[in-house]
Formats: sequence, C-alpha cells, structure tokens
Amino acid sequence: MAQIDDSVTTPPQRHYPPTSTRSSSVADILERVLDKGIVITGDIKINLTNVELLTIQIRLIICSVERAQEMGLDWWTTNPNFSSRARQQLSAAQAPAAAPAPRAAPKPSPTPRRAPRAKKV
Repeated sequence: MAQIDDSVTTPPQRHYPPTSTRSSSVADILERVLDKGIVITGDIKINLTNVELLTIQIRLIICSVERAQEMGLDWWTTNPNFSSRARQQLSAAQAPAAAPAPRAAPKPSPTPRRAPRAKKV
C-alpha cells in the first residue's frame, strides 16, 4: 500500500506590492496640495435625442490663499460678501452725495455806497 505523507506543507508565498517606507499623514498631504495647488476640471452634458439640453462646466482650483494671489486670483478682496473693506467701499459709494455747503454771503464791496441823493422839486 502507498503511504500518505501527513507532514505540514507550507502555503505558497504571496508577493504583495511593495509598501512605502515613509508614511504620509493627511496633514502632510493637505499641506503639499495647498502649497502646490491642484486643478480639477470637468464637463457635464445632458442630451436628449441629439439635442443638448444642459452643459455644466466645472473648474475647481484648490490651493492656499498665498498661492492663489501669486496666480492672480484675488476675487475675494473685492467681493463685499468676503471682505469688510470691500463692504465699506461699497456702502460709501452707495451713500447719497453730501449736501452742498451753504453759499457764503456776498462780500461787501470795498468802497462804501453813498446814500441816494434826494431829488429837488
């Protein structure tokens, strides 16, 4: 009769992809994204029988305020919903013009006027 080997066999080795030796926390990733900036774009189109009903273009920029100002994006500085300085400038521009100053009294002439002459009758 044939003998069956009851010894324990080792399972085949699995090869996993290498893992990073340096761990990144969410804070590190967020700092890197805000420093460098990231742009996400996309278009959504809704068609019905080859007739375009709706098109939405999405442009999203995620970066720090300093980075945005370097790129020339500073719309929040002039928007009264985001800037108290812009709100003050808007209210000053919408305020009614100041009432004109009252006119000064006419200056007396340098030579005194003589009383009118009485008519001879």
